[in-house]
Amino acid sequence: MPKVIGFHYTLTNSKNEVLDNSAEHGPLVFLEGVGQIIPGLEKEIVAMNVGDKKVINVPAADAYGNINDELVITVQRSQFPEDAQLNIGDVFQVNQDQGLPPFAVIAIEGDEITLDGNHPLAGEDLNFDIEITEVREATETELAHGHAHGQGGCGH
Repeated sequence: MPKVIGFHYTLTNSKNEVLDNSAEHGPLVFLEGVGQIIPGLEKEIVAMNVGDKKVINVPAADAYGNINDELVITVQRSQFPEDAQLNIGDVFQVNQDQGLPPFAVIAIEGDEITLDGNHPLAGEDLNFDIEITEVREATETELAHGHAHGQGGCGH
């Protein structure tokens, strides 16, 4: 039966820069096997027990993937609404009907806007310093909903 696993973490990149940690918002809790966390991390965590600590190195391919050059596109300014204020770093959906990822504006050169649909951490090898805080069997409700519930349920 799938498990619900909770863990504290500090996430760093290959330059040892801290990208995120669970200190402020509490442990991350997920339902095993439904894609709630990156594959390379889940593969290592599922064999761990409460209290276990480990540094897990996840290569880009097992994290948010390698950079896909096909997701970096240049479009004309005229493809945006006339009154749109575009800035580097803005993120938006290009066309929701096609199931495309969100795109970020990465360059503005005259009338050409360069967009990147890669995840911000694509191409990055990641390091997770983790401590397991919870391991339990998933409830029938969690399995039906496809995610872990905290104390008091999930509100739907």
